[in-house]
Amino acid sequence: MNTVIKFGTDGFRGIIAREFTFETLKRIINAINLYIKNLNSNKKTIIVGYDPRFMARDFAQYCAELLADYGFKVILSSKVVPTPIVAYCAKCYPDSIGAIMLTASHNPPNYQGVKFIPNYAGPATKEITDKILTFLDKETKIVENGEIIEKDLEEDYFSHIEKLIDFEIIKKNCPKILFDGLYSSSIGYFDKLLQRNNIPFESVNMYHDPNFGGGLPEPKPKFLKNNKEGCITFANDGDADRYGVIDEQGAYISPNIVLAMLLRYLVSRGYMGKMIKTVGVSNIVDVTAKKLNIETITTPVGFKWLSEAMRENQAILAGEDSGGLSTGEHIPEKDGIYANLLILEMIAYQNKPLYKIVQETKDFAGSEFFTDRVDVKLDSDEQANLLMVKFNMLIDVAGLKVADKLTIDGTKLFLDNSLSSLLIRKSGTEPLLRFYIESDDINKLNSIKTFVRENI
Repeated sequence: MNTVIKFGTDGFRGIIAREFTFETLKRIINAINLYIKNLNSNKKTIIVGYDPRFMARDFAQYCAELLADYGFKVILSSKVVPTPIVAYCAKCYPDSIGAIMLTASHNPPNYQGVKFIPNYAGPATKEITDKILTFLDKETKIVENGEIIEKDLEEDYFSHIEKLIDFEIIKKNCPKILFDGLYSSSIGYFDKLLQRNNIPFESVNMYHDPNFGGGLPEPKPKFLKNNKEGCITFANDGDADRYGVIDEQGAYISPNIVLAMLLRYLVSRGYMGKMIKTVGVSNIVDVTAKKLNIETITTPVGFKWLSEAMRENQAILAGEDSGGLSTGEHIPEKDGIYANLLILEMIAYQNKPLYKIVQETKDFAGSEFFTDRVDVKLDSDEQANLLMVKFNMLIDVAGLKVADKLTIDGTKLFLDNSLSSLLIRKSGTEPLLRFYIESDDINKLNSIKTFVRENI
């Protein structure tokens, strides 16, 4: 029985040897081949990369062989490589029609996945993935006149990043840096950029481990246990498209705070354009943008929506609350390596401890913002839809009046003075209904959380 293939927020993922098999991969690559041929493009080059997961190299090699049989010139990474580097190459390589990345991002070690990255260097849109699915299990022609070239993909990316990041100011005002490799694909890339620009740092967990040290390849406090007092710790997820940072005092810095900090920093440096964010991003970003007189664009959850908005608008910064960001001068794809370097540049440029910049950001916004989330496992779509309707009809939550409503991806209720909010949306990857809760008052947040639990 064939595996049911669906594309989530960013590609297809499944458990290795159950949903994700060589046969499943063949069906997906065949469909991508037919989608590309249907474009009637003269471009024939496809880049293929892979993360450190179990058998990732084998899957990538098989993928490259299939594409070569379909007549493509395949540039196969000679080693583990981050997703953002593969995405950059999809845009900058001559004759490129796009890229294939073998990764399951931050999912558990027993997962693998595949992403198709068009040559605009961002995630495939829903329209593209829907079109690809129409070609599933259709017959294809084997032409056997393609080729496979193995190559390191880093140099073009490094040269590009060195034009975007001011390594001289980092070197001049360099804080103490700890790089937690977290066994991820950023090993050999983030550290190498620091080394070739003479930036001193310490490091831990600096080898590729398909089991990710027994944890998850996710740069969050639970898995970042090697932060060193006085050091700023940087890390990335499995394919290095997400970032994680811990300040000098050992506090994990929320991606929401990072977005607000970086927006202030980039505007102070003269960057112009819009702030693009997903609906799940904290209200601190809206408040900060408003005080800076910067227009915001809100999209559904998933970087593919941010990427589309970035290609349609001049963007200062684009980001999501799950740790993905990029800027208008970079590619329209989340890049954890670039994010870490941009944070490092901000710290060096302001020549202040990170914890002080965090506090200044909160002071500028004029409020502390507390966040929480409640996930409810569902038995059926019908149950989810009934709950969505119920919460969509509310006129108050925990005694707080519904002041406004946003229905971009689920329903976001703005409460009271609009500094409190409740977002209800379905997960794009799991059978869950997610409730994102936020308030400028911890007591209000707890009241909203209690209200949610009592009304499910």
